[in-house]
Amino acid sequence: MTYHPKSDFVAVMMERGFLADCTDYQGLDEALMQGVKPAYIGFDATAKSLHVGSLIQIMMLRWFQKTGHQPITLMGGGTTKVGDPSFRADERPLLDDAAINENIAGIKKVFSAYIDYDSEAPNKALMLNNAEWLDDLNYLEFLRDIGRHFSVNRMLAFESVKSRLDREQSLSFLEFNYMILQAYDFLELNRRYGCILQMGGSDQWGNIVNGIDLTRRVLDNSIYGLTSPLLTTSDGKKMGKSQDGAVWLNADMRSPYEFWQFWRNTTDADVGRFLKLYTELPVDECERLGALAGSEVNAAKVILANEVTKLLHGAEAAAAAEATAREVFEKGGIGDDLPTLTLTSAELGDGISIVQLIVKSGLAKSGKDAKRLINENGAKLDDKPLNDAGLMIDATALLSPIKLSAGKKRHALVQLET
Repeated sequence: MTYHPKSDFVAVMMERGFLADCTDYQGLDEALMQGVKPAYIGFDATAKSLHVGSLIQIMMLRWFQKTGHQPITLMGGGTTKVGDPSFRADERPLLDDAAINENIAGIKKVFSAYIDYDSEAPNKALMLNNAEWLDDLNYLEFLRDIGRHFSVNRMLAFESVKSRLDREQSLSFLEFNYMILQAYDFLELNRRYGCILQMGGSDQWGNIVNGIDLTRRVLDNSIYGLTSPLLTTSDGKKMGKSQDGAVWLNADMRSPYEFWQFWRNTTDADVGRFLKLYTELPVDECERLGALAGSEVNAAKVILANEVTKLLHGAEAAAAAEATAREVFEKGGIGDDLPTLTLTSAELGDGISIVQLIVKSGLAKSGKDAKRLINENGAKLDDKPLNDAGLMIDATALLSPIKLSAGKKRHALVQLET
């Protein structure tokens, strides 16, 4: 589709590759030209941190505010109790209120790095929780006033539901209600705050369209939906996953150095695309860096890692991560910012196996993986090949920190508590 946007926000979304689909390009574009408008993205509280897979949505909210509009981050304190079934093969584990609130507290830490909630500007961001209107719903009133607007036939036809039923996998009535609750969120946000736009990943298309249809039926208001592509890396892996698990955004679950290293390890083919999506460098500079080849592309990867880490963790953390990487990879030393496992004397006892240390330091998921790493010559101890899976490490060996390595790019320090 060729569409030439008038509003800065839609232009940015198109130019930088954020846009998968929109319910009405022209209508949204014209609405955004008429002063400050609110838009929201919902985030369910299924873990204590969001991971890199959510970063594209966070950047969309950031750009929405940077182009003069009001972003709303909606915490799913209510919808998390149900669980989004979209494109899932099974039902999400149900969480109680205490776990949900704990998760929300962890998730909130990230947003203030990207979005301004504190200014006095008319586009100051809002952080809301849908438990505010979902927790006290009267079931019979909700069925009568809201449920009557939903066609079960139409809901079953949505790809997110249909794909699960086609595989003959169970879909509970609880989960089936999720799309009605998400639609109701959009209605409430439009009624309370004048919110005109819901954004999300392309897997949320059906839920977003339901909200638009419900709001039109109940309030007769025009609102819009916009989705981003569901990103995979050029080698087909789901964005947000790495060799050692999810790439969490909270520093206490993924250190700034490890976060930096994830971006530094981006495959060559993804550099230009990721620079456009996850940094604020000018588009022509992103394209120039993405076109570099051979050893030159490594410099672009360092820029990518620095820019993304700077946005989340700050310039100082990005600089420290780069310095550590140079120390570890170029000079073969031990960087100050390297992930560190500190053992107590009780944990060490008379000695601990090297296999346990590799697992505890996060370089392998299990003892079996650690032994395979050693047997396939992928492990090093203080930059020297580690060949003995039965090696024991005692207090004498830890008089000074030791460095463990898995392959060429993953390292950790092990030290004894002083």
